[in-house]
Amino acid sequence: MLSLVGTYINGYLKLDKEYATEKPVKVIVIFLEEVQNNSEKELVLSDFSFSKSKKNLENFKGSFSETVIEERRAE
Repeated sequence: MLSLVGTYINGYLKLDKEYATEKPVKVIVIFLEEVQNNSEKELVLSDFSFSKSKKNLENFKGSFSETVIEERRAE
């Protein structure tokens, strides 16, 4: 196993030293500093509030489960 150091900036990894290879190699990237991943929103328990869902659906007159199934089939 070989260890190289570099910097990750906006989706790209810039190695401090050149490494040439003729074939693709698998790598593992470990962030040494505490970073916040902004590309994915983390879910919290309050995202699943029954009372908020009930309020959002109070004027809905159809079958919620059928609507969800239709949306998933459309995608």
